[in-house]
Amino acid sequence: MSVNPTPASSPASSDARALRRRAAHSIRHPLARTLLALTFTTGLVDAVSYLGLGHVFTANMTGNVVLLGFGIAGAGGLPVVAPLVSLGAFLVGAGAGGVYGLRMADHQPRHLGGALVIEASLIGLAVVLVALLDVRPDALSGYAVITLLALAMGVRNATVRRIGVPDLTTTVLTMTLTGFAADLPVAGGSGEGSTRRAAAVLAMLTGALIGALLVKSTLVVPLLAAASLALLAGLVYVPAMHAEQRRVK
Repeated sequence: MSVNPTPASSPASSDARALRRRAAHSIRHPLARTLLALTFTTGLVDAVSYLGLGHVFTANMTGNVVLLGFGIAGAGGLPVVAPLVSLGAFLVGAGAGGVYGLRMADHQPRHLGGALVIEASLIGLAVVLVALLDVRPDALSGYAVITLLALAMGVRNATVRRIGVPDLTTTVLTMTLTGFAADLPVAGGSGEGSTRRAAAVLAMLTGALIGALLVKSTLVVPLLAAASLALLAGLVYVPAMHAEQRRVK
């Protein structure tokens, strides 16, 4: 009986692993900077959805699941429909992002760049709706904006998951905070990665703070900022990564 040999890694796969290692090593790396910028926009997007669209998250799905449980129990007057809409749209976006990732294989610069264009376009559509319509919680207009934002975050999460830079998931911080505390020298760890983890926490905190302040007067500005940052990150990231790949080779 013959045994098929394990296929050798493709050059694209090797390049992708090298990119992950370099991005995890330094927050100055273009990929790490891009993921930190996206972590900042998560704070903006969730500030809009939670504070402006009726206590629902469009990036943090863990929070949505908990809120849904509270809502079903009738606690605190929390919504049920909005978290369901957000969860459903997020899953559709993540599924589409997974398909897109498979088609792009391990060509990370083009993969992330294309995903960011998709994200920016979806958030941009949400900006148009907010600017043109009277968007309110528990209304069709609000659900439409929630859907667009959750779709965008689903595509992004599937993309970032495939890239796989440690502690830079861009939408959740639980494992990042766990790693930060567990790996501190006082806890017997080496402290390696503390700067990257602290930067991720600070990025999301800052985005949420700025988003919360902006939402008091308008939903358009924080969403426009999120869309613009995603598009800018894609436009800057792809050429920067191609340049680095040429330099390393």
